Amino acid sequence: MKKVLGFFKKEMMLTLALTAAIISLFITPVSGRLIKKIDWHTLGTLFMMLCVLEGFKQENIFKPLISFATKLKKMRSLSLFLIFGVFFTSMFVTNDVSLIIFVPLTILLFRGGGKEKYILPVISMENIAAIRGSLLMPFGSPQNLFLYGQSGTSAANFILHMSPLCIMSAVLLIIFVLILYRKDPDEEISFEKSNVAGEWKPEGKTRRIAYITLFIIIITTIVTRTKFWPVAVAIVIVTIAAVNLRLFTQVDYVLLFTFLCFFVFSSQIAANESIAEVLKKAVAGHEYFLTIGVSQVISNVPASIVLYPFTENFAGLIYGADTAGLVSLIGSLASVINYRIYVREYPGKGGKFIKTFTLISWAFFAIVVIPGYFLSKWKFF
Repeated sequence: MKKVLGFFKKEMMLTLALTAAIISLFITPVSGRLIKKIDWHTLGTLFMMLCVLEGFKQENIFKPLISFATKLKKMRSLSLFLIFGVFFTSMFVTNDVSLIIFVPLTILLFRGGGKEKYILPVISMENIAAIRGSLLMPFGSPQNLFLYGQSGTSAANFILHMSPLCIMSAVLLIIFVLILYRKDPDEEISFEKSNVAGEWKPEGKTRRIAYITLFIIIITTIVTRTKFWPVAVAIVIVTIAAVNLRLFTQVDYVLLFTFLCFFVFSSQIAANESIAEVLKKAVAGHEYFLTIGVSQVISNVPASIVLYPFTENFAGLIYGADTAGLVSLIGSLASVINYRIYVREYPGKGGKFIKTFTLISWAFFAIVVIPGYFLSKWKFF
């Protein structure tokens, strides 16, 4: 019992989602429509992504990026590479995975080069880069994946509408880095050990080829919006079972189950006519700021799932969801992951992380929030 309680205490987002789902089952009587309303497509796609990206991590597929980083000798150049490494990889491997790759690398490099004082501001900017880079692509974040799947818009139209926010954020990140190193723009860093990237083991070649191929299949499935996505799920399962069966034991099923619980919650709430009417009146016309606010309580992914059925302005909902992570740690699960990585390396320094993260993120948020609001008036369809 202690282990179970400890697990739910540790996984607070899952606990919140499960509690909300259970309560919703009492609010609205359960019927056969519930199974049909759950977005199995999104869950299947997320499952495929989690499996393949776990394989990427295990087989060190991003080794070339890490090797390149050690060749940069100036702090400004290295920081820009790391931050924009997160920015661009988050578009394709999701924001949380990009942080899992680059934040430990940042800590390793800065610690090895004697530049620990820059770790917090740089990983805080990496957090922003993950949130704002991932917004460009339909599969860059869980909320984008869900909302893109619901919207019916094309991938090209989605990217077109998200590109102004993405470009503006890239320019701001460069300015933030220049400000960080304003006192010594040419400050240097040197490494005692150049080989921090690890090696590609010959016996892992087949797995690396398999994971990259599966990743291409997943991206194609998402972009083409094919109705044969269950076939892609089957291909992923069979291929991984053949090359590395143990990988299935290391997939983040907590995230999957959390999604499932929020789908149950949102479906049941939407099915209740009284609650649906209240939410419809509250959400309509206020999607942008309401999504940012609700995300600070339940995070942007569940906020997107809950509010989507009642929105009239899709742009306001998705722009709000992709801005919410700049306000607080709870606003985006990616931020929580960043925090966990840091406090594992520096126990007892959580308060320092939150202070630095909040100052930098709020400075960024203050600049982008109003332009984001006006852009949210640009309808997707």
